[in-house]
Amino acid sequence: MPTSLETDSLNLLPAEVQDLLFREARTANSFSDEPVTDDQIRAIYELVKWAPTSMNTQPLRVLVIRSDEAKQRLLPHMGEGNRAKTATAPVTVVLAADTDFHENIPQVFPHKPEAKEFFSDETGRGEFAKLNSLLQVGYFIIGVRAAGLAAGPMTGFDAAGVDQEFFADKPWKSLVVVNLGKPGENPWFGRLPRLDFDQVVETL
Repeated sequence: MPTSLETDSLNLLPAEVQDLLFREARTANSFSDEPVTDDQIRAIYELVKWAPTSMNTQPLRVLVIRSDEAKQRLLPHMGEGNRAKTATAPVTVVLAADTDFHENIPQVFPHKPEAKEFFSDETGRGEFAKLNSLLQVGYFIIGVRAAGLAAGPMTGFDAAGVDQEFFADKPWKSLVVVNLGKPGENPWFGRLPRLDFDQVVETL
């Protein structure tokens, strides 16, 4: 069985980048007051937008919650255990699925613009949007780490309430709320175990 050092050498990324993105990266539960700029958020998006989605549909949508007013609108919809850290994070983003993503297919799938008609069924379109947006959520978190920031993703919130509060006039459905920033005081919980390769991978 290969050692961790041997598996490191099989990855093209330098070990320190592997650590930054995966092994040493942690979910942050407190944040410093150092600001997160619009340029940093743009840099995250400009990197992760290249990651794959089915038919290049890119249904993820991002709402940046920065102002005190917007934060006060969000906080009542957060679970009790997530409210305080959301209140003190310099920026919070709501990651949502656009259930009308198919309207952009002529732009993002230009060699077959008629593929828009594949998504006439609203229920199936919603499931497709959720699956591919969740892929992009994962990419987004890795992008946050690549930008030198910590991410605190949360699903403990009232999604229907957030949708009504912020997306009443949009076909967006919230999936994950993520706090962004530099880690604050005692930001990490203890590292939890991961499943071993042989528990997860089966080869036929």
